[in-house]
Amino acid sequence: MTSPTQSTVYIETYGCQMNVSDSELMLGKLEASGYRSVDAPESADVILVNTCAIREHAEQRVIGRLGEMKSKMKVGAVLGVTGCMAQRLGPQILERASHVSLVIGPDGYRSLPLLVENARRGARTSSTNFDLEEHYEDFTPRRFDKVKAWIPVQRGCDYRCTYCIVPTTRGPERSRKLDDVVRETRNIVDEGMSEVVLLGQTVNSYNDGTRDFADLLRAVGAVDGIRRLRFTSPHPNDFSDRVISAMAETDAVCEHVHLPMQSGSTRVLKRMLRRYTREKYFECVERLRSAIPRLSVTTDVIVGFPGETEEDFDETLSAVREVGFEDAFTFKFSLREGTPATRFPASETVSDETSSDRLARLIETVRAGVRDSNLRQLGQRREVLIEKEARRGGLLQGRTRDFKTVIVPGETTMIGSYATVELTGTTGSTFTGSFVRERASLPVAV
Repeated sequence: MTSPTQSTVYIETYGCQMNVSDSELMLGKLEASGYRSVDAPESADVILVNTCAIREHAEQRVIGRLGEMKSKMKVGAVLGVTGCMAQRLGPQILERASHVSLVIGPDGYRSLPLLVENARRGARTSSTNFDLEEHYEDFTPRRFDKVKAWIPVQRGCDYRCTYCIVPTTRGPERSRKLDDVVRETRNIVDEGMSEVVLLGQTVNSYNDGTRDFADLLRAVGAVDGIRRLRFTSPHPNDFSDRVISAMAETDAVCEHVHLPMQSGSTRVLKRMLRRYTREKYFECVERLRSAIPRLSVTTDVIVGFPGETEEDFDETLSAVREVGFEDAFTFKFSLREGTPATRFPASETVSDETSSDRLARLIETVRAGVRDSNLRQLGQRREVLIEKEARRGGLLQGRTRDFKTVIVPGETTMIGSYATVELTGTTGSTFTGSFVRERASLPVAV
Protein backbone atom coordinates (compact mmCIF):
# COMPACT_ATOMS: atom_id res chain seq x y z
CA MET A 1 0.00 0.00 0.00
CA THR A 2 1.14 3.56 -0.69
CA SER A 3 2.61 5.21 2.42
CA PRO A 4 0.81 8.23 3.91
CA THR A 5 3.69 10.54 2.97
CA GLN A 6 2.91 9.84 -0.70
CA SER A 7 -0.85 9.90 -0.36
CA THR A 8 -3.34 12.52 -1.45
CA VAL A 9 -6.73 13.59 -0.10
CA TYR A 10 -9.66 15.48 -1.56
CA ILE A 11 -12.48 16.87 0.63
CA GLU A 12 -15.78 18.09 -0.84
CA THR A 13 -18.05 20.07 1.47
CA TYR A 14 -21.82 20.54 1.52
CA GLY A 15 -23.95 22.59 3.90
CA CYS A 16 -23.31 25.27 6.47
CA GLN A 17 -20.25 27.15 7.71
CA MET A 18 -19.87 24.60 10.50
CA ASN A 19 -19.30 21.93 7.87
CA VAL A 20 -16.71 24.15 6.17
CA SER A 21 -14.95 24.51 9.52
CA ASP A 22 -15.09 20.75 10.09
CA SER A 23 -13.57 20.15 6.66
CA GLU A 24 -10.73 22.49 7.62
CA LEU A 25 -10.18 20.45 10.78
CA MET A 26 -10.19 17.15 8.88
CA LEU A 27 -7.80 18.39 6.24
CA GLY A 28 -5.46 19.80 8.89
CA LYS A 29 -5.48 16.47 10.73
CA LEU A 30 -4.72 14.48 7.60
CA GLU A 31 -1.99 16.87 6.43
CA ALA A 32 -0.38 16.52 9.87
CA SER A 33 -0.37 12.76 9.20
CA GLY A 34 1.43 13.19 5.89
CA TYR A 35 -1.38 13.54 3.38
CA ARG A 36 -1.30 16.15 0.62
CA SER A 37 -4.44 17.99 -0.46
CA VAL A 38 -5.48 17.90 -4.13
CA ASP A 39 -8.18 19.84 -5.98
CA ALA A 40 -9.95 17.00 -7.81
CA PRO A 41 -11.32 13.62 -6.68
CA GLU A 42 -9.86 11.86 -9.72
CA SER A 43 -6.32 12.38 -8.44
CA ALA A 44 -6.95 11.54 -4.77
CA ASP A 45 -6.10 8.38 -2.85
CA VAL A 46 -8.68 9.37 -0.23
CA ILE A 47 -11.96 11.14 -1.04
CA LEU A 48 -14.11 12.53 1.77
CA VAL A 49 -17.56 13.99 1.18
CA ASN A 50 -18.55 16.16 4.15
CA THR A 51 -22.33 16.23 4.19
CA CYS A 52 -25.43 18.11 5.30
CA ALA A 53 -28.71 16.55 6.47
CA ILE A 54 -30.82 19.64 7.13
CA ARG A 55 -33.06 19.02 4.09
CA GLU A 56 -33.86 16.04 1.91
CA HIS A 57 -32.57 17.87 -1.17
CA ALA A 58 -29.13 18.20 0.44
CA GLU A 59 -28.94 14.45 1.02
CA GLN A 60 -30.14 13.64 -2.50
CA ARG A 61 -27.38 15.85 -3.93
CA VAL A 62 -24.80 13.89 -1.93
CA ILE A 63 -26.23 10.52 -3.01
CA GLY A 64 -26.01 11.64 -6.63
CA ARG A 65 -22.47 12.88 -6.12
CA LEU A 66 -21.38 9.59 -4.55
CA GLY A 67 -22.67 7.83 -7.64
CA GLU A 68 -20.68 10.15 -9.90
CA MET A 69 -17.50 9.55 -7.93
CA LYS A 70 -17.77 5.78 -8.29
CA SER A 71 -16.77 6.01 -11.94
CA LYS A 72 -14.13 8.70 -11.38
CA MET A 73 -12.17 7.20 -8.48
CA LYS A 74 -8.75 5.94 -9.38
CA VAL A 75 -7.87 2.32 -8.69
CA GLY A 76 -7.20 1.74 -5.00
CA ALA A 77 -8.77 4.99 -3.82
CA VAL A 78 -11.17 4.97 -0.86
CA LEU A 79 -14.33 7.02 -0.49
CA GLY A 80 -15.67 8.24 2.85
CA VAL A 81 -18.79 10.10 3.94
CA THR A 82 -18.50 12.44 6.92
CA GLY A 83 -20.68 15.04 8.65
CA CYS A 84 -24.38 15.24 9.43
CA MET A 85 -25.72 12.83 6.81
CA ALA A 86 -23.12 10.31 7.96
CA GLN A 87 -24.28 10.76 11.55
CA ARG A 88 -27.96 10.42 10.61
CA LEU A 89 -27.69 7.33 8.39
CA GLY A 90 -24.57 5.65 9.76
CA PRO A 91 -24.06 2.05 8.52
CA GLN A 92 -27.01 2.43 6.12
CA ILE A 93 -24.68 4.33 3.79
CA LEU A 94 -22.29 1.37 3.68
CA GLU A 95 -25.22 -0.93 2.88
CA ARG A 96 -26.53 1.31 0.09
CA ALA A 97 -23.20 2.22 -1.52
CA SER A 98 -20.68 -0.62 -1.84
CA HIS A 99 -17.96 1.77 -3.02
CA VAL A 100 -18.10 3.77 0.25
CA SER A 101 -15.62 2.47 2.81
CA LEU A 102 -15.92 4.94 5.63
CA VAL A 103 -18.75 6.76 7.47
CA ILE A 104 -17.77 9.25 10.21
CA GLY A 105 -19.99 11.60 12.22
CA PRO A 106 -18.95 15.10 13.37
CA ASP A 107 -17.45 13.85 16.66
CA GLY A 108 -15.28 11.17 15.07
CA TYR A 109 -12.55 13.17 13.34
CA ARG A 110 -9.90 12.58 16.00
CA SER A 111 -9.56 8.99 14.75
CA LEU A 112 -9.69 10.02 11.09
CA PRO A 113 -6.11 9.08 10.05
CA LEU A 114 -6.43 5.63 11.65
CA LEU A 115 -9.88 5.01 10.17
CA VAL A 116 -8.68 6.12 6.74
CA GLU A 117 -5.68 3.79 6.87
CA ASN A 118 -7.88 0.90 7.96
CA ALA A 119 -10.19 1.65 5.02
CA ARG A 120 -7.24 1.60 2.66
CA ARG A 121 -6.41 -1.87 3.98
CA GLY A 122 -9.92 -3.03 3.11
CA ALA A 123 -11.95 -2.38 6.27
CA ARG A 124 -15.38 -0.75 6.02
CA THR A 125 -16.15 1.28 9.13
CA SER A 126 -18.93 3.44 10.59
CA SER A 127 -18.04 5.76 13.49
CA THR A 128 -20.99 7.84 14.71
CA ASN A 129 -20.73 8.03 18.51
CA PHE A 130 -21.19 11.42 20.17
CA ASP A 131 -18.34 12.78 22.30
CA LEU A 132 -19.64 15.59 24.50
CA GLU A 133 -16.10 16.68 25.41
CA GLU A 134 -14.80 16.95 21.86
CA HIS A 135 -13.86 20.40 20.53
CA TYR A 136 -10.70 19.43 18.59
CA GLU A 137 -8.62 21.97 20.55
CA ASP A 138 -5.30 20.41 19.54
CA PHE A 139 -6.14 20.32 15.81
CA THR A 140 -4.55 22.83 13.45
CA PRO A 141 -7.12 23.56 10.75
CA ARG A 142 -6.06 23.91 7.13
CA ARG A 143 -8.03 27.05 6.33
CA PHE A 144 -9.54 27.39 2.87
CA ASP A 145 -10.14 31.14 3.17
CA LYS A 146 -7.11 33.40 3.61
CA VAL A 147 -9.14 36.54 4.38
CA LYS A 148 -11.50 35.50 7.17
CA ALA A 149 -11.55 32.56 9.57
CA TRP A 150 -14.38 30.40 10.90
CA ILE A 151 -14.06 29.59 14.61
CA PRO A 152 -16.48 27.00 16.06
CA VAL A 153 -17.24 28.02 19.65
CA GLN A 154 -20.19 25.71 20.29
CA ARG A 155 -21.31 22.32 19.01
CA GLY A 156 -24.78 20.76 19.12
CA CYS A 157 -28.15 22.25 20.03
CA ASP A 158 -30.65 21.95 22.89
CA TYR A 159 -33.61 23.81 21.34
CA ARG A 160 -35.17 20.87 19.44
CA CYS A 161 -37.34 22.80 17.01
CA THR A 162 -39.87 20.38 15.57
CA TYR A 163 -38.54 20.63 11.98
CA CYS A 164 -34.83 20.38 12.78
CA ILE A 165 -32.53 17.36 12.55
CA VAL A 166 -29.50 19.13 14.08
CA PRO A 167 -29.92 17.76 17.65
CA THR A 168 -29.87 14.27 16.12
CA THR A 169 -26.82 14.87 13.92
CA ARG A 170 -24.81 17.20 16.16
CA GLY A 171 -25.91 16.14 19.64
CA PRO A 172 -26.57 18.32 22.70
CA GLU A 173 -25.15 21.81 23.09
CA ARG A 174 -21.67 22.27 24.51
CA SER A 175 -19.32 25.26 24.44
CA ARG A 176 -15.56 25.63 24.13
CA LYS A 177 -13.56 27.34 26.84
CA LEU A 178 -13.28 31.06 26.19
CA ASP A 179 -9.49 31.01 26.60
CA ASP A 180 -9.18 28.39 23.85
CA VAL A 181 -11.22 30.55 21.47
CA VAL A 182 -9.03 33.56 22.24
CA ARG A 183 -5.91 31.48 21.64
CA GLU A 184 -7.20 30.38 18.23
CA THR A 185 -8.09 33.99 17.42
CA ARG A 186 -4.52 35.09 18.15
CA ASN A 187 -3.23 32.34 15.85
CA ILE A 188 -5.52 33.63 13.11
CA VAL A 189 -4.03 37.11 13.43
CA ASP A 190 -0.55 35.58 13.20
CA GLU A 191 -1.66 33.96 9.92
CA GLY A 192 -2.48 37.40 8.51
CA MET A 193 -6.26 37.52 8.89
CA SER A 194 -8.25 40.26 10.61
CA GLU A 195 -11.86 38.96 10.40
CA VAL A 196 -13.28 36.06 12.39
CA VAL A 197 -16.72 34.45 12.38
CA LEU A 198 -17.79 32.67 15.58
CA LEU A 199 -19.86 29.57 14.82
CA GLY A 200 -22.55 27.76 16.79
CA GLN A 201 -25.98 26.28 16.19
CA THR A 202 -27.41 28.88 18.61
CA VAL A 203 -24.17 30.75 19.05
CA ASN A 204 -25.42 33.45 21.44
CA SER A 205 -26.40 30.81 24.01
CA TYR A 206 -22.66 30.15 24.40
CA ASN A 207 -21.57 29.51 27.99
CA ASP A 208 -18.36 27.74 28.97
CA GLY A 209 -19.48 27.32 32.57
CA THR A 210 -18.21 30.64 33.88
CA ARG A 211 -18.44 33.05 30.93
CA ASP A 212 -21.20 33.79 28.46
CA PHE A 213 -21.46 35.08 24.90
CA ALA A 214 -21.11 38.70 25.99
CA ASP A 215 -17.78 37.83 27.63
CA LEU A 216 -16.71 35.95 24.51
CA LEU A 217 -17.49 38.88 22.19
CA ARG A 218 -15.52 41.29 24.35
CA ALA A 219 -12.55 38.92 24.69
CA VAL A 220 -12.28 38.05 20.98
CA GLY A 221 -12.91 41.66 19.96
CA ALA A 222 -10.03 42.77 22.22
CA VAL A 223 -7.46 40.57 20.44
CA ASP A 224 -4.92 42.89 18.83
CA GLY A 225 -5.26 42.72 15.05
CA ILE A 226 -8.94 41.69 14.91
CA ARG A 227 -10.75 44.31 12.88
CA ARG A 228 -14.03 42.54 12.14
CA LEU A 229 -15.98 40.12 14.33
CA ARG A 230 -19.10 38.29 13.14
CA PHE A 231 -21.12 35.35 14.47
CA THR A 232 -23.74 32.90 13.19
CA SER A 233 -26.39 31.78 13.85
CA PRO A 234 -27.97 33.28 16.96
CA HIS A 235 -31.39 32.51 18.44
CA PRO A 236 -33.77 35.43 19.16
CA ASN A 237 -34.31 34.22 22.73
CA ASP A 238 -30.63 34.49 23.67
CA PHE A 239 -30.02 38.19 23.00
CA SER A 240 -29.71 39.26 26.62
CA ASP A 241 -29.05 42.88 27.55
CA ARG A 242 -25.46 41.83 28.33
CA VAL A 243 -24.97 40.41 24.84
CA ILE A 244 -26.48 43.42 23.08
CA SER A 245 -24.33 45.79 25.17
CA ALA A 246 -21.22 43.79 24.29
CA MET A 247 -22.12 44.00 20.60
CA ALA A 248 -22.64 47.76 20.78
CA GLU A 249 -19.50 48.43 22.83
CA THR A 250 -17.04 46.15 21.01
CA ASP A 251 -15.65 48.05 18.03
CA ALA A 252 -14.80 44.92 16.04
CA VAL A 253 -18.37 43.55 16.11
CA CYS A 254 -19.88 44.20 12.69
CA GLU A 255 -23.22 45.93 12.15
CA HIS A 256 -24.95 42.80 10.89
CA VAL A 257 -27.00 40.06 12.53
CA HIS A 258 -28.34 36.98 10.78
CA LEU A 259 -31.44 36.36 12.90
CA PRO A 260 -33.51 33.33 11.83
CA MET A 261 -37.24 34.11 11.99
CA GLN A 262 -38.56 30.96 10.23
CA SER A 263 -42.17 32.23 10.18
CA GLY A 264 -44.05 35.46 10.79
CA SER A 265 -47.03 33.62 12.26
CA THR A 266 -47.15 33.09 16.02
CA ARG A 267 -49.32 30.01 15.48
CA VAL A 268 -46.74 28.43 13.18
CA LEU A 269 -43.85 29.47 15.42
CA LYS A 270 -45.53 27.67 18.32
CA ARG A 271 -45.88 24.50 16.25
CA MET A 272 -42.24 24.84 15.21
CA LEU A 273 -41.33 25.10 18.92
CA ARG A 274 -39.33 28.26 18.26
CA ARG A 275 -40.21 29.56 21.76
CA TYR A 276 -40.97 33.13 20.74
CA THR A 277 -43.93 34.94 19.18
CA ARG A 278 -44.09 37.22 16.18
CA GLU A 279 -44.19 40.19 18.58
CA LYS A 280 -41.19 38.93 20.59
CA TYR A 281 -39.18 38.59 17.40
CA PHE A 282 -40.01 42.18 16.43
CA GLU A 283 -39.05 43.29 19.94
CA CYS A 284 -35.66 41.55 19.62
CA VAL A 285 -34.99 43.31 16.30
CA GLU A 286 -35.94 46.66 17.82
CA ARG A 287 -33.63 46.17 20.82
CA LEU A 288 -30.74 45.33 18.49
CA ARG A 289 -31.37 48.27 16.17
CA SER A 290 -31.76 50.70 19.07
CA ALA A 291 -28.36 49.71 20.41
CA ILE A 292 -26.50 49.41 17.10
CA PRO A 293 -27.04 52.15 14.50
CA ARG A 294 -27.26 51.06 10.84
CA LEU A 295 -27.64 47.42 11.85
CA SER A 296 -28.35 45.12 8.90
CA VAL A 297 -30.64 42.17 9.66
CA THR A 298 -30.86 39.04 7.49
CA THR A 299 -32.89 35.93 8.21
CA ASP A 300 -34.08 32.41 7.41
CA VAL A 301 -37.72 31.67 6.49
CA ILE A 302 -39.51 28.34 5.93
CA VAL A 303 -42.76 28.07 3.98
CA GLY A 304 -45.14 25.13 3.79
CA PHE A 305 -44.71 23.98 7.38
CA PRO A 306 -47.43 21.44 8.28
CA GLY A 307 -50.71 23.22 8.95
CA GLU A 308 -49.53 26.59 7.57
CA THR A 309 -52.58 28.40 6.21
CA GLU A 310 -52.75 31.21 3.68
CA GLU A 311 -53.40 33.56 6.60
CA ASP A 312 -50.25 32.30 8.35
CA PHE A 313 -48.26 32.85 5.16
CA ASP A 314 -49.67 36.38 4.79
CA GLU A 315 -48.36 37.08 8.28
CA THR A 316 -44.92 35.93 7.16
CA LEU A 317 -45.02 38.30 4.18
CA SER A 318 -46.11 41.19 6.39
CA ALA A 319 -43.34 40.38 8.89
CA VAL A 320 -40.75 40.48 6.09
CA ARG A 321 -42.00 43.93 5.08
CA GLU A 322 -42.22 45.22 8.65
CA VAL A 323 -38.72 44.14 9.67
CA GLY A 324 -37.14 45.22 6.39
CA PHE A 325 -34.62 42.39 6.05
CA GLU A 326 -31.53 43.09 3.99
CA ASP A 327 -31.61 39.51 2.69
CA ALA A 328 -33.15 36.13 3.50
CA PHE A 329 -32.47 32.46 2.94
CA THR A 330 -35.84 31.01 1.98
CA PHE A 331 -36.86 27.35 1.94
CA LYS A 332 -39.75 25.00 1.44
CA PHE A 333 -40.33 22.80 4.47
CA SER A 334 -38.50 19.47 4.25
CA LEU A 335 -39.74 16.65 6.46
CA ARG A 336 -36.84 14.91 8.20
CA GLU A 337 -37.14 11.41 9.63
CA GLY A 338 -36.49 11.53 13.38
CA THR A 339 -37.87 15.04 13.94
CA PRO A 340 -41.07 15.77 15.92
CA ALA A 341 -42.68 17.20 12.78
CA THR A 342 -43.14 13.65 11.50
CA ARG A 343 -45.88 13.23 14.11
CA PHE A 344 -48.12 15.92 12.64
CA PRO A 345 -51.20 14.45 10.90
CA ALA A 346 -50.78 13.79 7.19
CA SER A 347 -53.89 15.91 6.61
CA GLU A 348 -51.85 18.98 7.62
CA THR A 349 -49.26 18.48 4.89
CA VAL A 350 -48.99 21.51 2.61
CA SER A 351 -48.83 20.43 -1.03
CA ASP A 352 -45.64 20.97 -2.99
CA GLU A 353 -47.57 23.11 -5.45
CA THR A 354 -48.78 25.42 -2.68
CA SER A 355 -45.34 25.52 -1.03
CA SER A 356 -43.68 26.38 -4.34
CA ASP A 357 -46.17 29.19 -4.95
CA ARG A 358 -45.61 30.60 -1.47
CA LEU A 359 -41.84 30.37 -1.85
CA ALA A 360 -41.98 32.32 -5.12
CA ARG A 361 -44.09 35.05 -3.53
CA LEU A 362 -41.81 35.18 -0.49
CA ILE A 363 -38.70 35.51 -2.64
CA GLU A 364 -40.27 38.36 -4.62
CA THR A 365 -41.24 40.16 -1.41
CA VAL A 366 -37.72 39.80 -0.01
CA ARG A 367 -36.11 40.94 -3.27
CA ALA A 368 -38.37 43.96 -3.55
CA GLY A 369 -37.42 45.09 -0.05
CA VAL A 370 -33.72 44.53 -0.64
CA ARG A 371 -33.85 46.37 -3.97
CA ASP A 372 -35.54 49.41 -2.40
CA SER A 373 -33.08 49.45 0.49
CA ASN A 374 -30.06 49.19 -1.79
CA LEU A 375 -31.27 51.99 -4.06
CA ARG A 376 -31.47 54.28 -1.02
CA GLN A 377 -27.83 53.50 -0.18
CA LEU A 378 -26.35 54.51 -3.55
CA GLY A 379 -23.77 57.25 -3.16
CA GLN A 380 -22.82 56.22 0.36
CA ARG A 381 -19.22 55.43 1.25
CA ARG A 382 -18.37 52.20 3.03
CA GLU A 383 -15.34 50.33 4.28
CA VAL A 384 -14.96 47.15 2.21
CA LEU A 385 -12.77 44.13 2.86
CA ILE A 386 -11.67 42.70 -0.50
CA GLU A 387 -12.32 38.96 -0.21
CA LYS A 388 -11.80 37.31 -3.60
CA GLU A 389 -11.98 37.58 -7.37
CA ALA A 390 -15.46 38.18 -8.74
CA ARG A 391 -16.95 35.85 -11.32
CA ARG A 392 -16.37 38.42 -14.04
CA GLY A 393 -12.75 38.91 -15.04
CA GLY A 394 -10.86 41.95 -13.81
CA LEU A 395 -13.22 42.54 -10.90
CA LEU A 396 -12.98 41.83 -7.19
CA GLN A 397 -15.63 41.04 -4.58
CA GLY A 398 -15.70 42.55 -1.12
CA ARG A 399 -17.96 42.94 1.90
CA THR A 400 -19.01 45.94 3.92
CA ARG A 401 -19.23 45.68 7.69
CA ASP A 402 -23.00 45.34 7.38
CA PHE A 403 -22.54 42.39 5.00
CA LYS A 404 -23.29 44.01 1.66
CA THR A 405 -21.52 42.49 -1.34
CA VAL A 406 -19.63 45.07 -3.44
CA ILE A 407 -17.96 44.47 -6.81
CA VAL A 408 -14.98 46.72 -7.60
CA PRO A 409 -12.28 46.81 -10.27
CA GLY A 410 -8.81 45.81 -9.13
CA GLU A 411 -5.89 43.40 -9.10
CA THR A 412 -5.74 40.15 -7.13
CA THR A 413 -2.94 41.65 -5.02
CA MET A 414 -5.66 43.70 -3.31
CA ILE A 415 -7.34 40.62 -1.83
CA GLY A 416 -7.17 40.84 1.95
CA SER A 417 -6.97 44.63 2.04
CA TYR A 418 -9.48 47.23 3.21
CA ALA A 419 -10.67 50.16 1.15
CA THR A 420 -13.18 52.96 1.28
CA VAL A 421 -15.62 52.53 -1.59
CA GLU A 422 -18.48 54.62 -2.93
CA LEU A 423 -21.56 52.57 -3.82
CA THR A 424 -22.23 53.51 -7.44
CA GLY A 425 -24.78 50.95 -8.65
CA THR A 426 -26.85 47.95 -7.65
CA THR A 427 -28.34 44.92 -9.35
CA GLY A 428 -30.87 44.70 -6.54
CA SER A 429 -28.78 42.34 -4.43
CA THR A 430 -25.16 43.30 -5.16
CA PHE A 431 -23.48 46.70 -5.33
CA THR A 432 -20.87 48.02 -7.71
CA GLY A 433 -18.42 50.49 -6.28
CA SER A 434 -15.42 52.69 -6.93
CA PHE A 435 -12.46 53.47 -4.68
CA VAL A 436 -12.49 56.93 -3.15
CA ARG A 437 -9.12 56.89 -1.47
CA GLU A 438 -5.94 54.84 -1.42
CA ARG A 439 -6.64 51.43 0.07
CA ALA A 440 -5.13 50.47 3.41
CA SER A 441 -3.11 47.34 2.89
CA LEU A 442 -3.27 44.34 5.15
CA PRO A 443 -0.94 41.39 4.51
CA VAL A 444 -2.57 38.05 3.93
CA ALA A 445 -0.89 34.70 4.56
CA VAL A 446 -0.41 32.52 1.50
